[in-house]
Amino acid sequence: MVQAYILIQTEVGKASAVAETIAKIEGVITAEDVTGPYDVIVRAEADSVDELGRMVVAKIQKVDGITRTLTCPVVHI
Repeated sequence: MVQAYILIQTEVGKASAVAETIAKIEGVITAEDVTGPYDVIVRAEADSVDELGRMVVAKIQKVDGITRTLTCPVVHI
């Protein structure tokens, strides 16, 4: 199982709607709107890095109002 934080920048005024939509995507653990350089932070999980990448590109990035994403896989050192 691979987990990651996905940091999302949105269009002005779209953070709540983006977080609400993303929270419904399979594999998303949490999606919260926040303040700072990013507007939404998502924690997601998938069976593999490839599956995680497909989730981000095919599902998350297609949500209306997103301008940029940054995926940060969780590592256990």
